[in-house]
Amino acid sequence: MKKLLLSLTLGIGLVLGSGVAMAQAAPAAATAQSAASAPTAEAAAVPVAATVAAPEAAPAAAKAPTVDKGDVAWMMVSTILVILMVVPGLALFYGGLVRSKNMLSVLMQVLVVFSLISVLWAVYGYSLAFGGSGLIIANLDKLFLSGVTSASLADTFTEGVKIPEFIFIAFQATFAGITCALIVGSFAERIRFGAVLMFSVLWFTFSYLPIAHMVWGSGGYLLGKGALDFAGGTVVHINAAMAGLVGAYLLGKRVGYGKEAMAPHSLTLTMVGASLLWVGWFGFNAGSNLESNGGATLAFVNTLFATAAAVLAWSGGEALSKGKASMLGAASGAVAGLVAITPACGSVGPMGAIIIGLLAGLLCLWGVTGLKKMLGADDSLDVFGVHGVGGILGALLTGVFTAPSLGGTGKADFSIASQLLIQAEGVLITMVWSSVVAFVAYKIVDMAIGLRVSEEDEREGLDIRSHGETAYSR
Repeated sequence: MKKLLLSLTLGIGLVLGSGVAMAQAAPAAATAQSAASAPTAEAAAVPVAATVAAPEAAPAAAKAPTVDKGDVAWMMVSTILVILMVVPGLALFYGGLVRSKNMLSVLMQVLVVFSLISVLWAVYGYSLAFGGSGLIIANLDKLFLSGVTSASLADTFTEGVKIPEFIFIAFQATFAGITCALIVGSFAERIRFGAVLMFSVLWFTFSYLPIAHMVWGSGGYLLGKGALDFAGGTVVHINAAMAGLVGAYLLGKRVGYGKEAMAPHSLTLTMVGASLLWVGWFGFNAGSNLESNGGATLAFVNTLFATAAAVLAWSGGEALSKGKASMLGAASGAVAGLVAITPACGSVGPMGAIIIGLLAGLLCLWGVTGLKKMLGADDSLDVFGVHGVGGILGALLTGVFTAPSLGGTGKADFSIASQLLIQAEGVLITMVWSSVVAFVAYKIVDMAIGLRVSEEDEREGLDIRSHGETAYSR
């Protein structure tokens, strides 16, 4: 019995001793990887006082950020999808809407503008938009992507979860590129190719970058106010639409506008382009979540439902007002729904998305018919009627349907009235800022190289006159 008690005592002593040793070793292992490789005897020799004082002498190492391979893969796919939206999606959508003699000119403008802005984004755009904290603009700390490596990380919406900075840069570059490319539709069929490029540089620098920073960048004015713009209702659509509308006024109407037929030369290509836009928009909206999680699925399903609802609304509105529903109307309705749900896709519920889509289809139909006549501008491909009207509607309704009582993801104390005021402020700032910058930029370009082609060139078509080739054999 004595032997048994002695054995138990020794066993308990060993267990307690080892427990103390393990407790002493734990902080060391948690603070440095090298501790794991240290000899056991050496670790055991560390005094108790040292292990207690260690956390006081040096703060515990921060938890290593999580980089999930699924998130990285999703962001790469999303970036590719946004590129698909532009080339060939937007290019074909616009190309089918113009006359055959200007088909290639539109394709060329979209492709080259997107490429130009992508390069400028790497040179200074990313730095000014996301390179630091600022009320209106960031700084040039990341000029030429200085300091960015394959090991650099960018934040997501989840604390401690990050993605490689390179893929964030690439993703945001596509947003800048498509925004500038959208403007092309407003002055299609009558602008000099060089003027398009020069204007794009000026407007990108002085309008897109400040608005992007104010809405999404660290310290941005509208971000600080609490403005909601998940994927670019203000930054992309309203911003581009205002620049396009100003351009339509300053360039004047196309030769023969209102007197000659200017029907789209290929609704088939327009349908193909609209379909590619819809597919690519899943990357645009769901990719803006920056993570492959439930938030991305919400944006994904809202993008599907809102767009489908807008197609039905536009087609139904046409059938009631004109007696027939058109293919052009259905394709335009799809784009209208995509535009309107963009700012709201990450914060509203599916039923809210459907309502937004229905309203967008009807309101944008009026935008390209009644409102266009009221404005009196030759907005060639209805950029303002779809992207401007749809963007404004979506931005404002984000402040409504984000409310948890309406199925949104807002907090319990979410106030529709307060949020609507913030959303309206964001819309107003974007409209005024973009318009002023666009006006000045157009004037500079006009004085430098001229905005508009000659009447002779316009009548023959920009394909031949500007690029020396044609889209189709004659």
